[in-house]
Amino acid sequence: MRYDLVIFDNDGVLVGSEPIANRVLAEYLSELGHATSYDDSLRDHLGASVHRVHDVVLERTGERLPAEFDETLQARMSAAFERELKPVPGVEEVLGALTAHGIAYCLASSGSHERIRVGLRVAGIDDFFEEEWICSAEDVDKGKPAPDLYLHAAERMGVAPARCVVVEDSPLGVRSAVAAGMDVYAFTGLLAADRLPGASGYFGDMRELAGLLGLED
Repeated sequence: MRYDLVIFDNDGVLVGSEPIANRVLAEYLSELGHATSYDDSLRDHLGASVHRVHDVVLERTGERLPAEFDETLQARMSAAFERELKPVPGVEEVLGALTAHGIAYCLASSGSHERIRVGLRVAGIDDFFEEEWICSAEDVDKGKPAPDLYLHAAERMGVAPARCVVVEDSPLGVRSAVAAGMDVYAFTGLLAADRLPGASGYFGDMRELAGLLGLED
């Protein structure tokens, strides 16, 4: 099936930020007295907005994270991205193929607009995205796994949800796309397929995505 819109998650799909971000988050939470390993962070927070981090900690411990948590976390992640971040291998070829075939695409991420822009710039793929093609959890009331963010992206791009396909790498993101009534291809670069239930298809190398999207003539 040829889709009218391809919606990309950002972290772990376009830019290789998830290992970096979850390491930084685990370290910061542990520093604040909420012992968190890297694997704990992947399990609990992969694909989630920072609001969900607050909610999880409060639910489990009855304690609120400090008022400066978001600002400090963003600063630490941005510094780590500047040192380490690279694009996911093969993503530039996919974006180029979509452009060549005249198929619209956009980005819908749980990250803040600032974090998204920093990541795209450092990874060297910011030229692929116009500002109006970038949607953040900051733009909606409920982040993933609610469908709001993906529905917002479809509306912003003027495409019906049934004509959209989402590219995701997190359980929360897959659930969000399914709830929005969209097909979803799950990238297994970080998590195995059995940890991403509900997807329409799975792929382990970004270079395989063009074939799944019917772009290889």
